[in-house]
Amino acid sequence: MVKIHNLGFPRIGADRELKKALEAHWKGTLPAGGLERVGAELRRRHWGLQEGLDAVPVGDFSFYDHILDLSLALGNVPARFTDGPVSDLDLSFRVARGHAGIPAGEMTKWFDTNYHHIVPEFSALTEFHLDPSGWVNPYREARALGIPARPVVVGPLTYLGVGKVRDGSDRLELLPKLIPVYRQLLETLAAEGAPWVQIDEPLLCTELETPWVEAFERVYAEVGTSGPQILLTTYFGTLGENFDLARRLRVDGLHVDLVAGNDDPLTLARTWPRDRVLSVGVVSGRNIWKTDLDAALDLLEPLAQALGDRLWLAPSCSLLHVPVDLDLETELDPELRSWLAFARQKLDELRLLARALNSGRDSVAAGLQDHRDALARRRRSPRVHLPDVRAALGQVDPAWGNRKSPYPIRAAVQAQRLNLPAFPTTTIGSFPQTPEIRQVRRQFHAGEATETQYVEAIRREISRCVTEQEKLGLDVLVHGEAERNDMVEYFGELLEGYAFSRHGWVQSYGSRCVKPPILFGDIRRPRPMTVGWITFAQSLTPKPLKGMLTGPVTLLNWSFVRDDQDREVTCRQLALAIRQEVLDLEKAGVGIIQIDEAALREGLPLRRSLWPAALGWAVQAFRLAANGVADETQIHTHMCYSQFQGILPAIAALDADVITIETSRSERTLLDSFEEFSYPNAIGPGVYDIHSPAIPTVESMVSLLDQAARRIPAERLWVNPDCGLKTRRWAEVVPSLARMVEAARLLRDRGEGDRG
Repeated sequence: MVKIHNLGFPRIGADRELKKALEAHWKGTLPAGGLERVGAELRRRHWGLQEGLDAVPVGDFSFYDHILDLSLALGNVPARFTDGPVSDLDLSFRVARGHAGIPAGEMTKWFDTNYHHIVPEFSALTEFHLDPSGWVNPYREARALGIPARPVVVGPLTYLGVGKVRDGSDRLELLPKLIPVYRQLLETLAAEGAPWVQIDEPLLCTELETPWVEAFERVYAEVGTSGPQILLTTYFGTLGENFDLARRLRVDGLHVDLVAGNDDPLTLARTWPRDRVLSVGVVSGRNIWKTDLDAALDLLEPLAQALGDRLWLAPSCSLLHVPVDLDLETELDPELRSWLAFARQKLDELRLLARALNSGRDSVAAGLQDHRDALARRRRSPRVHLPDVRAALGQVDPAWGNRKSPYPIRAAVQAQRLNLPAFPTTTIGSFPQTPEIRQVRRQFHAGEATETQYVEAIRREISRCVTEQEKLGLDVLVHGEAERNDMVEYFGELLEGYAFSRHGWVQSYGSRCVKPPILFGDIRRPRPMTVGWITFAQSLTPKPLKGMLTGPVTLLNWSFVRDDQDREVTCRQLALAIRQEVLDLEKAGVGIIQIDEAALREGLPLRRSLWPAALGWAVQAFRLAANGVADETQIHTHMCYSQFQGILPAIAALDADVITIETSRSERTLLDSFEEFSYPNAIGPGVYDIHSPAIPTVESMVSLLDQAARRIPAERLWVNPDCGLKTRRWAEVVPSLARMVEAARLLRDRGEGDRG
């Protein structure tokens, strides 16, 4: 009999219960015990939703980030956070959010997803010691409820691979210290009665150098005999040549992602050792479209014949990356809703597939027909396919992607127009989204406020934002984005081809949740999207003010994207829509336009050999969107919390006049990359971490800018925070920006960075 299991479940709750509890705890209105009770209730509820599976993951829940939890469980916490006794929960929040003036731990994306994790830190002196309670306690909870629990842990090689070495040492030299701790964990779980442990090693879907191949063989030769059976779990890509490595490892089962990967499953099945389980992910854990069950069964039936009860079915990866329950979307268009599946519905698809394999397709004929009919309606829908959009895409001239003049010429023209001082100060775009802003937006969408009342309220907030920036002495202002709920959702609401859920939340990091728009059809911009708000803001000030847009690659990667055409085609459609907006902003007199591409990196395949093709069309999409303007119009772009190493030539190829980046958490190491590459245009290194409530010091910002000036010519440096200020309070924003402006003034007083 084919078995079904899950690799991980969303943590936040269908109504974002975890987010609300976390923020109440941080405000001091919910004690730690209350937060723990919310977590326990969410775990019990989510285990109940997985009823009927042969194995349910435990240890996948986290109050902030599972990689940070693993660092704490391994005793690998930077000493700067451990002054005095503190609970494990509070310690995790110290690392994640900063503490007593100490910046938070560095944060980056989990492989190619929009989930952020806290980067583990290593040095040659790093020691490890185990606290197994993060797995033992939930395992006991689940077993007491009769749940067929399977502990989940990120594997040692992936843990080392996503970390950062602080002293230049070789992280693989830490294996003699790390392997015994993993052995101890497995032995502990065996003593608890766990028959299987899931060890996640997505690093196996990357191209491994020889030392890492040898490290995998060494690690699993030593931990593979430590008690429970091991299900080695890979996802987000293809195994390729690493399948031979996986076959050599001392594990009892292997999971492969057949949605993101292109491994031939029948070849895998026929060559996989006969005494081991092969788990296949045929239901997407990353996207929300219904699975083509007929196609899945065509693939699975030969596997079931070859493997028998050694075949397990699962989502392609953890369901952390999708919303909880489609049944809550009672307001979503019924036709579109019929095309979708959230986490609960994906598990239903697994149950249906297993019944079809175990008892024949006739046993689930009605369910298969429902899926078949929904997919057919989607393929035929005139809402999905717009001939005029296809025609416009065919008329694109490659020359549209080129600026009229090279950067040095543009920079001189822009300097004359903008007349900015050395080290010009600006922000990334958003200002605090106050409860009052959120309330008026809710009232407007609910029909409780008129459009006139809504516009007047937003204009008041824009006026306040402009006034505050002028008081602070910022050089380039923004309108603050009071009208925007989210940097992607806002544009999706104004573009044809998008739809929106009410409860489709997913975790980005900690309490930060996003509700990705559903990109279901061809993209059309029916009317300008930002021009009215920006021109109103510009009318309030003689200072230059940036127009703020989200770029095509980020609109693509931060949406649930249609899976019925190449992503490149969809991205070009988005680029055409943004290009129209850019040209309208320029026509309205806006001299600086920022096009955020925070997600340029995360859409890349895990295998670097596939990067050139993916980066090629991503860069061309940005250039198509941005480069129709005159030389005197300055184009900015912003990227945050991404690993830029290896893609700096592509970032330079965007040819943005100014790029703003995160540097406050990465301890300036990113600046080294820009020095080594010799980035040709202007850069704004983020001088303070907006994800921490701490107010930065002038000295820390001057120090960072001094380091930047040793790598990048001072005349090409801008001064800005490392991301938008939407999630912060005005009481934090005003003093932080005042100190930032003071830091820039001190540098100017030295006579550096003259733009004259």
